[in-house]
Amino acid sequence: MEIQSTINFPVIRGVQARREYYVAMWTLRMLRQISIFDEDEMPPELRAQRTLNKVRIPEISSYILDNPDDYVFSALTVSIDSEVVFEPLPGQDRLGVLHVPMEAHFIINDGQHRRAAIIEALKHRPELDHETIAVVFFLDIGLERCQQMFADLNRYAIRPSRSLGLLYDHRNDKAKLAKLVVMKSDFFRDIVDMEKSSLARRSRKLFTLSAFFNACADLINGKATGSLADDADIARTYWEAVAERFPVWGQVREGRIPASEVRDGYIHSHGIALQALGKAGNTLLHDYPDDWQKRLEGLRSIDWSRNNASLWEGRAMIGGRITKATTNVVLTTNVIKKALALDFNEEQQRIESAHDLKNA
Repeated sequence: MEIQSTINFPVIRGVQARREYYVAMWTLRMLRQISIFDEDEMPPELRAQRTLNKVRIPEISSYILDNPDDYVFSALTVSIDSEVVFEPLPGQDRLGVLHVPMEAHFIINDGQHRRAAIIEALKHRPELDHETIAVVFFLDIGLERCQQMFADLNRYAIRPSRSLGLLYDHRNDKAKLAKLVVMKSDFFRDIVDMEKSSLARRSRKLFTLSAFFNACADLINGKATGSLADDADIARTYWEAVAERFPVWGQVREGRIPASEVRDGYIHSHGIALQALGKAGNTLLHDYPDDWQKRLEGLRSIDWSRNNASLWEGRAMIGGRITKATTNVVLTTNVIKKALALDFNEEQQRIESAHDLKNA
């Protein structure tokens, strides 16, 4: 191979599974300038990648544009379908220059959506084109190997739980609100799981951060003051007042009753009820800003037992199982609003009427 007819860039050479690979730092502009083989029109059995989901590109691109000072991307993994020449630097074994034929194809094994989003972002912020991203290059020794690489790279990829994602998200104002409420509340800090999005049977927690996030967002909807600390104080005061109406929550916190026993027995200890309490609380705080706490006493009048199928079946439960569907959240909210003597909005009334008609 004549080095003069090649694309040349500095790399670090490594060995993995007895195969050489190379790590480079490419500018974002290079991602646009170097041709990437497009497989979209080929049948899946002849491709080395999934087809590009163009719906994902604007979301990832916006992430870059909205966070130009602290976005972060992991390395792209790319196969080269050609022989290459590694030319080590003088006195070096692993540092050198990789020479790739001009006609070679680059096939992305992992990171095609990141690349497409970066190219889209550069259209809006061309000044980012000198920033860099790590690229790991493998030598493509055939379609089967390329497909196996894709399968292996994605085999153990596990998306973090929604709760953990919210816990570590410092850009989402609603996530920051929910975290601050939990952290500032001695009560909820003990009964909200900050990491899991589903609770194991032996868990000592009653709620997940993801469920509390939804409930806080609905509670503060349209009432945000612009001050995170003030909004968190409003929400914390409300949720602690709600907790006083459910003594069994306190018994779980004190370790006197297993959390699983309460979740098995009552609707009020599930995410759907928490979100419904947030929605009803939003109306309560709006309509009765001065005496809303007194009106919360109506929560004690509700029979929250899961055995009360005449009330909860079709609302919070379907076939005896808790459901979090949007319509069911509304129907559960309506139960709470009735108990607190709050009016339904138009959508809540429509769903309630449809429920009544179905069960007539």
